[in-house]
Amino acid sequence: MAQYYFDLRDSRGTTIDEEGLALPDLQAVQNEAAQALGVMARDAALTALDGVEQMEIEVRDEEGPVMLVRFSFEITRNKQS
Repeated sequence: MAQYYFDLRDSRGTTIDEEGLALPDLQAVQNEAAQALGVMARDAALTALDGVEQMEIEVRDEEGPVMLVRFSFEITRNKQS
């Protein structure tokens, strides 16, 4: 199994994955990135104010970039509490 690294980027900055995960194939890599991005999106939506939030995970292996998974959402409040 190859070792893959999942670097996280959002409005707060970039977090470089130093440990990585050993995964059997690119489908497993895509699944892992999508699940992690879903958690990031959920957490961001709970604390977001008006505006656009974009987050992404760049996956790399020992040879370089393998995949980019990106998600963005926008919140527009028509009323303020």
